[in-house]
Amino acid sequence: MENYTVTYSESVKGWPSFYSYFPDFILGMNQYLYTFKGGNLYRHNTNERRNNYYGIDYDTTLTGVFNQEPTTVKVFKTIELESDDSWDISLVTDLGAGFMPQADFVKKEGSFFAYIKRISGTENLALRSTQGIGKLLSSTGASTGIITVEFSTPTSRIISIGDELNFSTLISAPNNFSSPVAVGPITSISSDRKTLTVDASNFLPIGSTIPNNAYILVLKDPVAESYGATGYYMEFKITNDNTSAVELFTVDSQVFKSNP
Repeated sequence: MENYTVTYSESVKGWPSFYSYFPDFILGMNQYLYTFKGGNLYRHNTNERRNNYYGIDYDTTLTGVFNQEPTTVKVFKTIELESDDSWDISLVTDLGAGFMPQADFVKKEGSFFAYIKRISGTENLALRSTQGIGKLLSSTGASTGIITVEFSTPTSRIISIGDELNFSTLISAPNNFSSPVAVGPITSISSDRKTLTVDASNFLPIGSTIPNNAYILVLKDPVAESYGATGYYMEFKITNDNTSAVELFTVDSQVFKSNP
């Protein structure tokens, strides 16, 4: 559990602020905040450097939740910050997680704007970024080389070069399948869309093949496919490490109903 120093505000009759620093004693007097640390007396908010306490720089963080229409599954497409500086943002929904560093934000019409991107390695098979193809007709090749996979019918046009091909095998009937095994990215698709070529450079152990009874599914790149975050709600945490004064007025998101 994290520890905080909390402050009480008479104007709001509550505890609005949480601080990461830990003084030995704290006192408000003559409109200034005084603290003692290690036998030294400090007066706060009297210099231009922000978020520095007892010689240590801290980050500013704020946490909030978007929860409009809580019974509806939504797609959170963007983040917009009405601020004079960009922030790092991490987010969590009931179906996934995402992160946008400060560098992803661009300034548009006075606000900082970025498309929400999921975190690499956070694949969720329940999302639309996963496309099931079905049982393969045949496959040739082995890792760590090129593997060719053939199907009896054309694959969906949603599937594209760069998507990661995975396979699963039936453990017991009717629907008990093994966890997906990643083979590698698709490097080419035949004109009739019945044959996929896969780079199996990282498909281990060496000499591995795709079983003839395997079922094939394809996963989109979770970062490159910036379709947003999906869920009933989205909790976001924004972080800023600037040691100069920064103002933040609003945090907005473009949200619409998910229609899978």
